[in-house]
Amino acid sequence: MIELARVSKTYASGRVHVEALRGIDLHIRGGELVAIVGPSGSGKTTLMEILGCLLQPTAGEYRFKGRPVQGIPPSGLARLRGEEIGFVFQAFNLLPRLTAVENVELPLTYRRVAAAERRRRAVDALERVGLGQRVRHLPAELSGGERQRVAIARALIGRPSVILADEPTGNLDSHTGADILALLRALHREGNTVVLVTHDQRIAAETERTVVIRDGRIEADSAARVREP
Repeated sequence: MIELARVSKTYASGRVHVEALRGIDLHIRGGELVAIVGPSGSGKTTLMEILGCLLQPTAGEYRFKGRPVQGIPPSGLARLRGEEIGFVFQAFNLLPRLTAVENVELPLTYRRVAAAERRRRAVDALERVGLGQRVRHLPAELSGGERQRVAIARALIGRPSVILADEPTGNLDSHTGADILALLRALHREGNTVVLVTHDQRIAAETERTVVIRDGRIEADSAARVREP
């Protein structure tokens, strides 16, 4: 599903150039649950943004479901993100004046799905993450764990090929974070491809594959050990 070949990303600020990624090779198959782990400044967030088609590599090639991403115009990238990728962020990114169900159905509004169908699918998504009784609540009326569940429901509503979760438990206490991780694992068991970015090795230990990134390079990939004869 995801293929990166010698991908690099350099940021320029005046005469200063910072290499965030340095020759990344990474393949992720459909249906995998993968943790990308690394300390602050390792390049993991840049890698996530490239996987999510929010950034373009400076060099190398990114293919999504066999299709080269480079060269796709901005409108095409927006459509790809909307149809193929579900995002879950550490900060939830919910609109405070919209109810849970209105936040969840928002991606389908941009895709011009009919109102009745949007609402039906949003309620279904909230029920899927255990919030069927909270659809009319505003974000301020929900706990941190509930808000993250709303964010996960929003990521699911477009029926994406892959869910990208950037530090999804970072703003939660350990108990609530464990609940959210359990939910993501359950979604994976249902057949979803899930990629987690985290600095927490305990979270990575709960996934089937761990990719360690440091100084812009992949330092270790547990899948490589699995493939060894």
